[in-house]
Amino acid sequence: MLLPLLKFAGWLVAHTPEPVLDFGAGLLGDFIFFGLPRRRRLILSNLHHAFPDRPEAWHRHIGRESCRRLVETGLLSLATPFLGPERYRKIIAATPELLAAYAEHEANPAATLICSPHIAYWEAQTAMALVIPTPLPEFGIIFRPLDNPAANDLVKSSRERFGMKLLSRKEGFAEALKILRRRGFVGVLFDQNAGLQGALTTLFGRVCATTELPGLMAEKFDARVYGIYARRLAFWRVEIGFQRVIGDGTSAGMTIALNRWLEGLLQSSDNVCASWLWAHDRWRNQDMPPRRLRLEAKRDLLATDLAARGLTTLPRRTRIWIRLPNWLGDVVMALPLLRAIRTSRPDAELTLVVKPQFAALLAQWQIADRIVPLPSRGFGYFRAFRALRTEFPDVWIAFTNSFRGDLEAWLTRCPQRFGIVRPGKPRPLLTHVYRVPADFDEASHHQLELWETFLRHFGLERTPDRSPIASASAGAANETERRPIGLIPGSENMPAKRWPVNHWRALIEALPEETFTIFGTPNDGPIAAAVADGFPAARVNNRAGRTDLASFAVALGECRLLVTNDTGGMHLANALGVPVIGLFGPTNPVRTGPVFATASGVTPEILQPPACPKQGGADLASLAPETVVGSIRRRLGSAAARV
Repeated sequence: MLLPLLKFAGWLVAHTPEPVLDFGAGLLGDFIFFGLPRRRRLILSNLHHAFPDRPEAWHRHIGRESCRRLVETGLLSLATPFLGPERYRKIIAATPELLAAYAEHEANPAATLICSPHIAYWEAQTAMALVIPTPLPEFGIIFRPLDNPAANDLVKSSRERFGMKLLSRKEGFAEALKILRRRGFVGVLFDQNAGLQGALTTLFGRVCATTELPGLMAEKFDARVYGIYARRLAFWRVEIGFQRVIGDGTSAGMTIALNRWLEGLLQSSDNVCASWLWAHDRWRNQDMPPRRLRLEAKRDLLATDLAARGLTTLPRRTRIWIRLPNWLGDVVMALPLLRAIRTSRPDAELTLVVKPQFAALLAQWQIADRIVPLPSRGFGYFRAFRALRTEFPDVWIAFTNSFRGDLEAWLTRCPQRFGIVRPGKPRPLLTHVYRVPADFDEASHHQLELWETFLRHFGLERTPDRSPIASASAGAANETERRPIGLIPGSENMPAKRWPVNHWRALIEALPEETFTIFGTPNDGPIAAAVADGFPAARVNNRAGRTDLASFAVALGECRLLVTNDTGGMHLANALGVPVIGLFGPTNPVRTGPVFATASGVTPEILQPPACPKQGGADLASLAPETVVGSIRRRLGSAAARV
């Protein structure tokens, strides 16, 4: 049934006036572009990644025209069996480069590879024999047979009408090698996604998997290699472009040279650029969710590719957006994983979506390429996320666990949205999730461990980097300098986490030789004032509520040691390499304790009340000041001994 329908459709197209076909192709192309939103997004995303500096209007124009030319190509493919040679001679013309290449082959025959990309009117290339003055050399084209035998027979007979021979990828590879040995021509489609069997290369700076077949054949037979394409002149009017592609004599060199030739061709003119099939998933191999956070293929030619381009590092073209948690401590605990993602996907442009108060500090640490502060709450909040769809993120990693956070990701139309799902708490706006096993006791595992397992589910291979962001002693003269001890007596979200004021005062009184700096938020002001009350300002400097996050980090870095409740400041100091003594009572240090080692390799110390379970649950007031003072003396004594 299918074959009669295809033949009828082809006959009808061949006998329809070209102006009518032109009009119809425009309508169908516009339907693909405007009526299929997922396809349109893929087209515009591919264009935005390849040409990020071009305006949005240009992307839309090229994408729309590409869809129209795809339809024009399909109509020509249908009509080809019913178009006579004279009609075809009106459709195609030979460029001087094409004629020169055939003349060279006639004078000096050699094995020749003809490499074709997905540029519109590829069907017309099979009729080259009609426009060259010399006899067509032996010419085989490697192609992928259609699943439907009747349709495959029609396509095969149509493309072989003018002297070329189609060679099935399943059975005809040996024949292709024989043709090259006989110094004939072999045609190969080279710009498709080669999947895990391909070699890692770059196209427009973006990692992809490329077939090595042309390179292998070129190296084996020392073949001449040409890129071929149809340059559109008008509806069903093209000229066959033909350009020599020069490699370094190796398979890898030719594989990379073909990608570079295609880049140059598509950059040469808007006309040629609009003819490429921007709707196909050329870069899809590297977006499989289980492998998303690593690079994987049968062969890795990235180092060779970079060397050929004169680069030392991969361009960062894969757009990974990370929605960080809303609390400072959680943000800091995620930093080792951000570093791991950076090294596991060196081609990724990391964008962090964070609360505004964290933006300056994260930018200063250069953890990511871009920082996007959350918009102000209100009418425009979600509209701001909807506007981000024109940024075309590739993957969104949600460290948040709320519907609001998932809605933020969904509004950007990011095609892959990753998050953690706990039993009984579905997250329908995410596309791919890691499901926490029902028997996984989160209280017995650190938050970082759960996050690491989550990211490994999506391909992360690197170990989280727990070294400090910066050495706390980098700006200090030496460890013997009498720098202050930092104190954080408050906590924003849970009063039970606060060690009593009289205990803090007893600590200060027990160390008369030391100076102290008190930190905290504006809301911690009353507690900080009560702790500092009566002590000389030169000995106890109360800075609570007087620092923003960036200056808070600088001041923490100037401390010899920090004694703190379970707060975000504890994690920040720990990340900076400041030795930390954390006071835990009701909260669980197994799950939320500090994760960084200090620059000297000294791990943070956790103090809990007597008989307190390891996972917390005791009254912090029962932790005696003498216990904390003893820990401070041991820490400072160890530091002095190291000096």
